[in-house]
Amino acid sequence: MSQKPENKDKYTIKEGQGPKPQGGPGPRGFGKPKELKKTVKRILSYLSESKLSLVVVFVCLIGTTVTNLYGTYMLRPIINNLVGEGDVETKLKKLLSSIILLLIVYLLCAVFQYFQSATMAKVALRSANKLRSDLFSALERQPLKYFDAHPHGELMSRFTNDADNVSLAMEQSLVNLVSSVLTFVGVIAMMLITCPPLFIVTVLVCFASMMVFKTFGGKSRIYFKKQQRALGQLNGNIQETIEGLKVVKAFTHEKASNEEFDRLNKEFREAAATASFNSGIIMPISMTLNNAGYALTAIVGGFLAIVRGFDLGGFAAYLMYAKQVGRPIMQISQEATSVLSALAGAERIFEVMDSEPEIDEGKVTLVSLDGYGKEIDNERNAASKAWKKPLPDGSFEYIPVKGEVVLKNVFFSYVEGKPVLKDISVSAKPGQKIAFVGSTGAGKTTVTNLINRFYETNSGLITYDGIDIREIEKDSLRRSLGAVLQDTHLFTGTVMDNIRYGRLDANDEECVIASQTANAHSFVRRLPDGYHTMITGDGANLSQGQRQLLAIARAAVAEPPVMVLDEATSSIDTRTERHIQQGMDALMLGRTVFIIAHRLSTVRSADCIVVIENGEICEMGNHEELLRQEGRYYRLYTGQNILS
Repeated sequence: MSQKPENKDKYTIKEGQGPKPQGGPGPRGFGKPKELKKTVKRILSYLSESKLSLVVVFVCLIGTTVTNLYGTYMLRPIINNLVGEGDVETKLKKLLSSIILLLIVYLLCAVFQYFQSATMAKVALRSANKLRSDLFSALERQPLKYFDAHPHGELMSRFTNDADNVSLAMEQSLVNLVSSVLTFVGVIAMMLITCPPLFIVTVLVCFASMMVFKTFGGKSRIYFKKQQRALGQLNGNIQETIEGLKVVKAFTHEKASNEEFDRLNKEFREAAATASFNSGIIMPISMTLNNAGYALTAIVGGFLAIVRGFDLGGFAAYLMYAKQVGRPIMQISQEATSVLSALAGAERIFEVMDSEPEIDEGKVTLVSLDGYGKEIDNERNAASKAWKKPLPDGSFEYIPVKGEVVLKNVFFSYVEGKPVLKDISVSAKPGQKIAFVGSTGAGKTTVTNLINRFYETNSGLITYDGIDIREIEKDSLRRSLGAVLQDTHLFTGTVMDNIRYGRLDANDEECVIASQTANAHSFVRRLPDGYHTMITGDGANLSQGQRQLLAIARAAVAEPPVMVLDEATSSIDTRTERHIQQGMDALMLGRTVFIIAHRLSTVRSADCIVVIENGEICEMGNHEELLRQEGRYYRLYTGQNILS
């Protein structure tokens, strides 16, 4: 397997697609967020939807911190009582009451921790759920060119890696960070209250620990960024290899594929090992410093107890605080790194959400009319369909849907300065079949992409029943256009569900009728559970021909006035093609149809055949007319039946 180019700014243009970046999928831009304040504000906006729960969490955090600190401080009166003057019975009574109080304090601490964890988990999951929902909605609003320009694996990482990091940070890291800050402040306050002179020793130890974190933490972040980049490349290679495993095996590239994977896996291992080393070394060094500081504190505290009369209970309590003070410092550093990483992931999510959505300024809508020309909501009972066009005076004009599509002097390019279509003019009368033929990359699929408004023309005009398609609402436009593509995509669900995808309100009877129209009914009946047979893995349990028949049935149930057949039989054998052609003939009956085909046998019956080369129309006419011209079409037809 050849190594993928590193430069992700390069683009290639493929037939029917916009710019697509080279290189495998994977997360980008790890590390700190570019706009920290803005990202934090937006994350807090998701958390603020659970304000009452956050108040409960904060109260529980304070309760946990106070009970922990007070539980440690209670060592002072307990020890002082044991070493002080008084009879044994009095000391035992005081000890028993102190132990009971200590148990109550730690029981309260456990209650606070439980409610804090349970409440924050609900808040985090609710916020992450809303974040994923907003991200998915934002993706659905993006134009098709956005997905052409962004690898699917990279977009998927927003839902998995980034969203999971944000959820984990909200549930654990954020709470731990606040808890550590509260604990650190509380411990410092208690140390100052207990013995101010010893606090100088603690400050020196804390300063040394902070220098360790600064030195190794900075290196750790750098190497973790390298690790994440290497992981992104590794994941991209795995996804690409699995998706193209048939190609790998067909060309016997298993060895090269393994070598490529081993190289990327080794890079990831080396980056991960270096990152883990620099991250892992922080803890033992800090523990050594803390232990040394603890010993120094014990020495100085013992000296104060002997010389200055410092009480033993206060000395013991201070030693406990000295042992605890380093822990929140380490936690603050670790959780701050996790929070910053999560914020960087959140920023990548927000970048997708803030991408410019598909613009739709269309005002003309597709409506259903009854037998009296009155608009109705129930599409099933409609006698006809019409375009509802608003007029300047506030009224509406109803234009019957006939299926007349006209392209006038259309120019288009995916990348500025590299035209794909040049001065394309085609007229499709209602019920006509218009076929586009030409070499791969000539611009055939691009024409249909423009009709669907997946892309907008640079210049020229496309009209639908005399209406500029830019004036038609995109949902209405696409609802009036059916499509059967070469690469059939089936969704996880039953056969019936996949047919109904063409029109979600279609009942079972309508789906069966559509299946019969598409010539799919006979094979569906032979499936283990008929129409209730589950389809998984994009129809892996079906043949290519069966999947195409279901795609035709899906288009048939939508009952669109205009159909687009994009090389629907190019990967089908001749016998299966005849079977599918019968279904397509029934589907095309009475509809305006645009056919894109490599096999010239599928376009001979077309009313008009448009030959496109290098984005320009070089010939146009029906089969007999083009043969008489003895031009490009004639040479293709007499030389070979498959365009290359």
